[in-house]
Amino acid sequence: MWVFWVHAGSIARFEQNYRDIADHVEIPGRKDPKANVFKLVHDFLGKEKHGEWLLILDNIDNALFPSKTERVGQGAHKPELDDKDLQSPLAYLPQSQNGRVLITTRSREVALELVEERDIVTIEPMAKPHALALLKKKLSVQGDSEDVSKLVVALDFMPLAIVQAAAYISQRAPRYSVGRYLEDFQKSDRKKTSLLNYEGGQLRRDWEAKNSIIITWQISFEYIRHSRPSAADLLSLMSFFDRQGIPDSLIRNRAESRSGHRSQEEHSIDKEREGTQESDEDNKDSASISSKDDEFEDDVQILRDYSFISTESDRTFEMHALVQLATRKWLEASGQLEQWKQRYIRNLSDEFPPGRYENWMRCQELFPHAKSAVTQQPKADESLREWALLLYNAAWYAEKRGNVVDAIQLSGIAMKVWEKILGQEHRETLNAMTMVVSAYILGGRWDEAEELGVQVMKTRKKVLDEDHPETISIKGSLALIYWNQGRWKEAGGLNIQLIETEKRVLGEEHPDTLTSISNLSLVYINQGLWKEAEKLNIQVIETKKRVLGEEHPDTLTGINNLASTYWNQGRWKEAEELNIQVIETRKRVLGEEHPNTLTSTSNLSLIYLKQDRLEEAEELDIQVIEAKKRVLGEEHPDTLASISNLSSIYLNQGRWKEAEELGIKLIGTKKRVLGVEHPVTLGSISNLASTYWNQGRWKEAEELEIRVIETQKKVLGEEHPDTLRSMKNLAWVWKAQDRSAEAIELMKECVSLRNRVLGTDHPDTLLSSEAVTEWETEEIQTSPSAISAENH
Repeated sequence: MWVFWVHAGSIARFEQNYRDIADHVEIPGRKDPKANVFKLVHDFLGKEKHGEWLLILDNIDNALFPSKTERVGQGAHKPELDDKDLQSPLAYLPQSQNGRVLITTRSREVALELVEERDIVTIEPMAKPHALALLKKKLSVQGDSEDVSKLVVALDFMPLAIVQAAAYISQRAPRYSVGRYLEDFQKSDRKKTSLLNYEGGQLRRDWEAKNSIIITWQISFEYIRHSRPSAADLLSLMSFFDRQGIPDSLIRNRAESRSGHRSQEEHSIDKEREGTQESDEDNKDSASISSKDDEFEDDVQILRDYSFISTESDRTFEMHALVQLATRKWLEASGQLEQWKQRYIRNLSDEFPPGRYENWMRCQELFPHAKSAVTQQPKADESLREWALLLYNAAWYAEKRGNVVDAIQLSGIAMKVWEKILGQEHRETLNAMTMVVSAYILGGRWDEAEELGVQVMKTRKKVLDEDHPETISIKGSLALIYWNQGRWKEAGGLNIQLIETEKRVLGEEHPDTLTSISNLSLVYINQGLWKEAEKLNIQVIETKKRVLGEEHPDTLTGINNLASTYWNQGRWKEAEELNIQVIETRKRVLGEEHPNTLTSTSNLSLIYLKQDRLEEAEELDIQVIEAKKRVLGEEHPDTLASISNLSSIYLNQGRWKEAEELGIKLIGTKKRVLGVEHPVTLGSISNLASTYWNQGRWKEAEELEIRVIETQKKVLGEEHPDTLRSMKNLAWVWKAQDRSAEAIELMKECVSLRNRVLGTDHPDTLLSSEAVTEWETEEIQTSPSAISAENH
């Protein structure tokens, strides 16, 4: 069988390879300068007497096509040819029962010009096992298996990129490894491009083909730019998004640019003019929209044909990360990078809504693209403002979802950009600073939150007024910071000031005033002033019912807080009844999986725990955990809080091993998400120490508690209630180790501090005092002198 290989990337290469075929089989007349070599080969292969043959046309592109090209394949029309017929070389493809033609191309459009749909075999992306096998085969040295696996993933399983990387590594071995290549590849886009532009090595490709995958793609980019500019524009815009889940709504409008935001007055005039248009104008608009939709779909098809993009669903696209990088470098080389970066930021900024709960579904869809925007800082001031707004809204969403790291990073960037462009006293800058404060509070970075919050408060007093709602709002954040720091007297004092100001400025029954009163009740709960907290909550609930309605979310929050007051007083039945009422109403008003509904359900499981209804508590808590994972995410602080509750349930059930395993896993997650020194992380470590204590593992419990106390003293302060709680726990550990003198001394110190911080009547103070009395009595009864007196 004859096997003929034709490099079909250009007419010149195509013709040269046909001449090689003619020479090889010694076709008569081939040396005649006027001979049509395409027709000679066509006629030769068309004759059955010359035997079986396979003709491979490799890498055909659009350059070989005239305005009209005949199709080949089963049932295709065979053109009548003569020497005067100067058609495309593809018009001379031989057809014979003895022969077959195999064609390769990157363009589906080209393939359909040549064969029927049924004759196309699509080469799917390389699977991971095959990509690993290819890299291992091409490497002259063996690499770490984990590094090899990570590298093929980083290279999107693309064969040329894998072979190119293997050549680069092998040429520099043994001083260079797969791990080193991976490290360099992930450093920056600049380093990544440098590696992907590598042309060296024996890749056994056609001598005219480029070994660099970047250059190979960019040749196709250039062809698309000249043949269909709108498709090139679409590719340019898509290269900035996250590689997955690119919504078509953000890339359809890629040609128009705004001249700035219109005022409400301009918008009204436009609407009035719209109402006076003739019906034929409406028809024209409809036809125009339909035409744009068709053009968009045609552009999408072009990019799909070249395998630059793929469809994930009927409304989202996916694009290889390396294709995106190559596209951006191509735009940079042609001086268009900034233009398309600004277009991307504008489209995304227009679509990304504020991070309120009702917008979560849309925010979740767009959040990966907003994170991609972090590395795409534009140059123009107007675009920078749009960029900052995008990151601000993304930070808002991240903060509400409990995503500490992203909330701090995104809000911090927005704050710095607005401060540079607009100044520190501009309202947008102050809003971003306030968002950073909220992110710090979420992350337990209360000292930083306080410092920045005080700065915002002073500036707002100066720029806006002390009684401006935004000034009042930041005071509320400061009160929350004090509350978290255990500075309950200051938190209570500031809340009282807030309430007085809000009553005067906003009114006694304004929602913000009622929220501050509700927050004051939380301070009272922590101070053990439960009657005062109960009285405030009942007052707030009655007012909210009258002003907002019985089923308003804020009213339900007040009822939830009242239930917490009952819970802290040990009034389990009343707390349970209120919680069930809140849960049922929240399910109906907000939905079964609204975060507030889940919070109330979680509270109910804690009530069951206190009532020793452990099976019910466990069942309910597991339901809450699954729902929170689904709605908030597996690592949201509220999700972690519910998992912590489950650990406590296991502890009360005597399931020490399960409590321990869950506690260790929880600590690892909290360290990563919230930080090693976050108060909530320290609380979980202290709980693990309690698990060890219950198992009689005193030494391990002691080591953990001492570590927690040292960190809490540094982070929270020596007199913070959490620090005092850990001191109390350590005293119990020492008591269990028969170190009674040390235990009594530490518990006495704890009582003294609790008297000063919490008050003499606080339940925690009373419990610690009772422990001291009990232990001292035991010491007296078991002392040698007491025994001697009794014997006497």
